[in-house]
Amino acid sequence: MKKVIIALVALFAVTIGANAQKFGHVDTQSIMSTLPELTKVNGELQAIAQQYENDLKAMQDELQRKAEEYEKAQSTMSETAKKDEEAKLQEMYQKIQQTAQQNQQEFQKQQQEKMQPIQQKIVTAIQNVGKAGQYTYIFEQNAALYIGSGSKDVTADVKAELNKLK
Repeated sequence: MKKVIIALVALFAVTIGANAQKFGHVDTQSIMSTLPELTKVNGELQAIAQQYENDLKAMQDELQRKAEEYEKAQSTMSETAKKDEEAKLQEMYQKIQQTAQQNQQEFQKQQQEKMQPIQQKIVTAIQNVGKAGQYTYIFEQNAALYIGSGSKDVTADVKAELNKLK
């Protein structure tokens, strides 16, 4: 009987050891904030946003100027001329709205294009750390509902791996 119990305990221990899984978690926001590439990309994105803002401001100023001219001249205008000017002002307003929307879409596209290489670099570093450390899973720390003591924080390892990738 003793031999059977010892055999079962040994079999149980081997089964547990074979199924052992290694978990890690990483704070990608912390990693991203330390990358010099991010500073460069943020500067480029701020320049693009400023240009879009300047363009819209110029259009709004032009609309304001035309509206003031119309206000001054409307008392001497015929009904047809008034309607034409009002239509032009409305058209300018709609163009400003359309431009603002296009700028927002273009900015988001630029942001995605500029951030994609940085994000891919981080993913590659996480994958390298995962393979080297034989992790079953590495989770995003900020997305996990619970991180137990069995999960290792591999953020520092990923940062070190990123330095190797340069």
